[in-house]
Amino acid sequence: MAGTVGTVQTERVTFETPLKLESGATLSPFTIAYQTYGKLNEKKSNAILICHALSGDAHAAGVDPKTGKRGWWDTIIGPGKAFDTDRYFIISSNVIGGCKGSTGPSSIDTKTGKPYGITFPVITIQDMVRGQKRLVEHLGISRLAAVAGGSMGGMQVLTWSTLYPEIVRKVICIASTARSSPQQIAFNEVGRQAIMSDPVWAGGDYPLSDPPIRGLSLARMIGHITYLSDEAMHEKFGRRLYDPEGIGYDFMTEFQVESYLHHQGNSFTRRFDPNSYLYITRALDYFDLSEEGSLAAGLAVVKASFLIISVSTDWLYPPYQSEEIVSALTQNGADVQYCEIRSKYGHDAFLLESGQLNYIIGDFLDRLLVKNVMDTRVPTINEGASILDASKIMIDDGVNHLPVVKEGGEITGIVTSWDIAKAVAFGHRSLDEIMSRNVQTASPDEPVRDAARRMQERSISALPVIDSERRVVGLISSEAISRLVGRCT
Repeated sequence: MAGTVGTVQTERVTFETPLKLESGATLSPFTIAYQTYGKLNEKKSNAILICHALSGDAHAAGVDPKTGKRGWWDTIIGPGKAFDTDRYFIISSNVIGGCKGSTGPSSIDTKTGKPYGITFPVITIQDMVRGQKRLVEHLGISRLAAVAGGSMGGMQVLTWSTLYPEIVRKVICIASTARSSPQQIAFNEVGRQAIMSDPVWAGGDYPLSDPPIRGLSLARMIGHITYLSDEAMHEKFGRRLYDPEGIGYDFMTEFQVESYLHHQGNSFTRRFDPNSYLYITRALDYFDLSEEGSLAAGLAVVKASFLIISVSTDWLYPPYQSEEIVSALTQNGADVQYCEIRSKYGHDAFLLESGQLNYIIGDFLDRLLVKNVMDTRVPTINEGASILDASKIMIDDGVNHLPVVKEGGEITGIVTSWDIAKAVAFGHRSLDEIMSRNVQTASPDEPVRDAARRMQERSISALPVIDSERRVVGLISSEAISRLVGRCT
């Protein structure tokens, strides 16, 4: 049963040894803020590092004791979830350059006693990962079972696989890219200009008590548009007006979508530092794992197994960019699995599609079992019942597959809604005339992929799940699997 990790405190560790950055500058001392969930095993072999997106932080799961808010990936981190804290020791840290506990532009520069502001050194995704490496070493971990993240987090996990190929066993990269495109850089630049054009920015030397919130709000509004899909915006807002009284014929808020963007922008200013936005988006711009234009060459050193996930409606990091990663890894003979999530949510699907993500990631990490996804609320019918009884159960319970059982509960066959339709056409009256007796079944403890493959090979749409005494304990359908899997290769 899936559960929660409960209340979680953010911890901090400060490193005195300088961190050499890609720019040639050094950062010393520097602090990493992090949270952990679950327990590290005796061999220290069960650690998974979670990497956050642009506006994320270390609070990936559980409940913050101060705000009461759940972590940004709480739906897939915890007991019984994809990142199962009963089995794994999960680490989530705030990147350097951030503003949620790790050293960034709003941190105090020990040399001056004042916030770094615009004097903070320019950073890259590689610098963020090198900082995380220090944290992992601090925790006494020499090899990670996996690294996982979406969006900018996906860039970090790919970087882990190239900087430290011997340390990472599995890589999970979601809705991301191996090199930022001109369009992505363009959106980042517009956001930065919105901040820097705010007079309050003052060349980056603003007091933390009076940040350029108008510029940051506008930057967030621009960015948030790219996180949504056209379909999601139509469904959520359509052309509905903000004022129920009608059009105002002015330049105040007229549409609900405008109000939503203003809300997103304003709420963002209460939790994020404008200078951090500048530094992190610039790190995104610089990101490029290719060598002399070849992504295959840039990924040639990897040794991990990869799960690459894209989102069908993501136009910020579209599926073709994930497919480029898969192609480059395949050229290098890497072990790679690719899945395209079917979602209406656009880029934000990596945060919202918990059902599909729990299935796909759980299967990649642990070989997901039938008992983890089967429907246990399965009606059955006794073998002596009539076709009329069977059709009534199907209608009342909204099912298309009905296992037929003996008096003791042992399965003896299965009847489908198609069988009922044929019975009406041919005038059959008893279940014995229409049910399939040579029924294919599944075991609760077999891998889901084996059950799915059996259904595909035999062109059947569902398998009753039976225990050791052949009693029905559930049902797994191809439709349910398809909803969870998306398009995987």
